[in-house]
Amino acid sequence: MNKKKILHIIYNLGRGGAETMLVGVLKELSQYHNIVVTISEVNDFKEELVCDKYFCLHGASLKKLPVMVSKLKKIIRDEKPHLVHSHLPYSNFVARLATPATIPLVTSIHTAISAAVDYKKWTIRFLDRFTYRFRKSTIIAVSKQALQDYFSVLQLKQGKAVVIYTFVDSTRFKFTDGPLGNNPIRLICIGSMRKNKNFEYLIKAFTLIRDKNIQLDIFGYGPAFEYYQNLIHQEKVNIHLKGLVKNIHELMGSYHIFAMPSKFEGFSLSVLEAMASGRPLLLSDIPSFREQCEACAVYFDLNDSGDFIMKLNAMLNHPENMKLLGEKGYQRVMNNFTIGHHVKQLTDLYEEEMRVKN
Repeated sequence: MNKKKILHIIYNLGRGGAETMLVGVLKELSQYHNIVVTISEVNDFKEELVCDKYFCLHGASLKKLPVMVSKLKKIIRDEKPHLVHSHLPYSNFVARLATPATIPLVTSIHTAISAAVDYKKWTIRFLDRFTYRFRKSTIIAVSKQALQDYFSVLQLKQGKAVVIYTFVDSTRFKFTDGPLGNNPIRLICIGSMRKNKNFEYLIKAFTLIRDKNIQLDIFGYGPAFEYYQNLIHQEKVNIHLKGLVKNIHELMGSYHIFAMPSKFEGFSLSVLEAMASGRPLLLSDIPSFREQCEACAVYFDLNDSGDFIMKLNAMLNHPENMKLLGEKGYQRVMNNFTIGHHVKQLTDLYEEEMRVKN
């Protein structure tokens, strides 16, 4: 029997959360003939990308939107996919304008758009509203918060939409008891070096504990790397920017606590990775983190850097509670956020969409 074709379109294959998720999922979709289309040629995954065909539209700006739509229409005509699945704003716009009504279209929303940088631009909000009304698609959101946010911010009447949570690669991230000893206490944070990640909060908090033997390592890279590096140098705090690494799964177990100060998240992959590694979590008190971790984390007030220090000290004074938090987080990941959970929900949706169209 011939395999059904799924066309997946995403802006590029840089190592972000959405891109990592797509590459991971493709490895588990061997029952389909998978076609991958990117708008930009960036590909940090190289041989990790598993697909049957790959195309690049070479159109990195909205000015080229008509050209990108034309190119995707041709690919769809030639390849005749049974379903199109798009990820992230630009790709969603192109897919909605190019995919004929006879082919089911699924679009994924990976973040809470109310605080997303792209959605501060009126052009992005306009294009999302216009393209959704032009060609309604089934929405996949990575969290309940992201789903509610999407339709609320864009003032759209909600059509068919589901929540399918992000997953962690549990074959790479393994539970560990953490480092022996506490000299120094080591915290880890993982995130793109962008100002909306709110690393200023942690820098300010660490000015309150300059006399303590507590170190924070932040892994990630992005346009605000030098800004944060200069701020750390200026404030003389024990925080180190580590850049991008490929072996974070090997490093996670050498840290006592995972911390994250985000003002918003869709559904954090790095938090899931920390949970799968058994790290106790110290997180900003935002809805998506509460949805993701429930009682498996300690939450701090983003309006008070002193609250972070108070919660950190409380954790360090009760190592038995830290161990329990790590164990609870690990169990929550295994029970809810593995690739098996994700792929089952995704393929069930694919099959339902294709049955309806046929």
